[in-house]
Amino acid sequence: MNKTLRRLLHPNMGIYFMLLLLFAGASVLFQQYVLAGVELAVWLVFIALYLAQRASRRKKLKAFVQKTLDEQNGVQGQRLPFPIVVVRMADGGIVFANDHFLQLTGFNDTMKERNIADILPGFDTQWLISGKTEYPFDVKLMKHRYRIYGSAIQADDQEQTQLAALYFTDLTQLYQVRDEYVRSRPVVSIILVDNYEELIKNLSEGAISTLNAKINDAITQWTESYHGLFRRLERNRYLFVFEKKDLKRAIEDKFSILEDVHAITSPAGLAASISFGLGVEGETFEEGYRFASLAIEMALSRGGDQAVVKDRLNFNFYGGRNKEAEQRSKVRSRVTSNSLMELIGQSSNVLIMGHKNADLDAIGAALGIFCMCRKKGVQAHIVLDVQNNMAPDFVEEIRSVPEYANAFVSGQDAMLLCDNRTTLVVVDTNRPDQVEDRHLLESVPKICVVDHHRRAADYIKPVVVNLHEPYASSASELATELLQYAVEKDDVLPIEAKALMAGIFLDTKSFNVRTGERTFEAAAYLRQMGADTVEVKKLLQNDFQDTMEKFRIIKAARLYRDEIAIATLSERTSRVLASQAADELLDITGITASFVVYPDGEKVFVSARSIGQTNVQVILEPLGGGGNTATAGAQITGNTVKEVLDRLVASIDKFYEV
Repeated sequence: MNKTLRRLLHPNMGIYFMLLLLFAGASVLFQQYVLAGVELAVWLVFIALYLAQRASRRKKLKAFVQKTLDEQNGVQGQRLPFPIVVVRMADGGIVFANDHFLQLTGFNDTMKERNIADILPGFDTQWLISGKTEYPFDVKLMKHRYRIYGSAIQADDQEQTQLAALYFTDLTQLYQVRDEYVRSRPVVSIILVDNYEELIKNLSEGAISTLNAKINDAITQWTESYHGLFRRLERNRYLFVFEKKDLKRAIEDKFSILEDVHAITSPAGLAASISFGLGVEGETFEEGYRFASLAIEMALSRGGDQAVVKDRLNFNFYGGRNKEAEQRSKVRSRVTSNSLMELIGQSSNVLIMGHKNADLDAIGAALGIFCMCRKKGVQAHIVLDVQNNMAPDFVEEIRSVPEYANAFVSGQDAMLLCDNRTTLVVVDTNRPDQVEDRHLLESVPKICVVDHHRRAADYIKPVVVNLHEPYASSASELATELLQYAVEKDDVLPIEAKALMAGIFLDTKSFNVRTGERTFEAAAYLRQMGADTVEVKKLLQNDFQDTMEKFRIIKAARLYRDEIAIATLSERTSRVLASQAADELLDITGITASFVVYPDGEKVFVSARSIGQTNVQVILEPLGGGGNTATAGAQITGNTVKEVLDRLVASIDKFYEV
């Protein structure tokens, strides 16, 4: 170690002076007054010599450290105008501090050595040892915020670094400006009245004006407390710009305007509903508005009546617990059908793909799109694992039809069929991680989606043609509507009508849930195309063993919150039986929602159903699941059944929080 430093850094002498004073006291006790006087005199001399030498050492130390710091910083003959402290790397002991540091910390130069951890709890010098020159955390001292920089003073004798010089830079004003900048960043939001057309249907101009006034007053009253810019853009569309510091308050308030607007009803008794799309962290107003547009589109695709916040990376959802109000248009179905048929005609071939472990709805929708391709004279294939699906017997029945003899292919075989003019149509899902073959999805440039599930944050994009209707009962219903505008009656095969009817039967629980006017119109059309409801019913039958297994699942159910049934299994069961058991649990009086949790290999599956106000899609979304208000599911990897059950219960509790 440097010899100059070795002379300057002496150990604490306080204990030795204390011992000498104790000896003098002991001499007095033994009445050795002369000896006590001599010892006291020696003690005073030593104290005087020590203080003189200590002052000299401190002066030399200060000069040495200042010289070292000047050499390192290239500043000669000047005093650095910010707090500086030198500490031992081994234990953090303070060996030098300039006047600025002493004034900042109140550190007094006493005989007792101080440690940097006494002033900055938790502070260490490992970052210097690792070669960094900046402390990874800011520190607060006397209501000021400092950034600490450091440099190591190396020894001359091959030993490890012994001293560290720490420089405190006051960034309080900079942080205040930065924080104010962040707090004042604009949040661009679009407010949309979801069901405006339904509200004003068959109303007089006077009634429409009265209704508009009520909606405007409710929204204006809510926005006034945020001191932002509020403007009406269209009859049912508003622009609201406010500062980011107020966004937290809106979130904590759970966007109470969503519930307030429900109190506004049309003369026919229909309650109003609005959606929020908020764009944050946009570098420009243009980008913020684009984020808001994406957010409002996401809100509508999830059923409306909710707020969606879009930042640079993610979507965050608030509200959306109520049942979706139907907002579908036959015009849109006709336009989408024409667009899809035009795209099919421009394609060299078409691949149709549903979700993993395809069910009757995915298969039915796929056959509907296949029929459109046949009408257009374009070769089509359905990507399906014929071994692992929820209707293997029905798939074999389909393959026995000449038109479908070679229709089904695996994901790997489908990859060999792709070229730059291939079109991929995804049915019954909008999430890339749930499709039959993700590699195929990422390989085809032109993608179309036909789906009825509420959109998740990780949806498929970009999409050329998108028929996404969360208000529809099933993907088969949507495919049936497309067929009505694309093909003639004679173009639909009986097996295709049967498959589409089976898909509607499955997702509506034999027309008991999520049915609307359009659902029955689609069923009537399929009936005309030759669909036999008795044959469809047979597709949904179980054998004796499966029936007993289903009742075993029901028997395992337990009641939670007096209206929720949760069945937890420790062994594997089929997805079909789990779904059917969840359905039948809703037949019990007082049960408004049901969940079946079961393991399957390395994953844990959750099947959920609801017939009340409980939105099972919102409950399962934090678990990585999706679906719609009445039907949802989730697949969780890396958790045990017990851990998934705990997460499920926590999500249910959060949903019921007021």
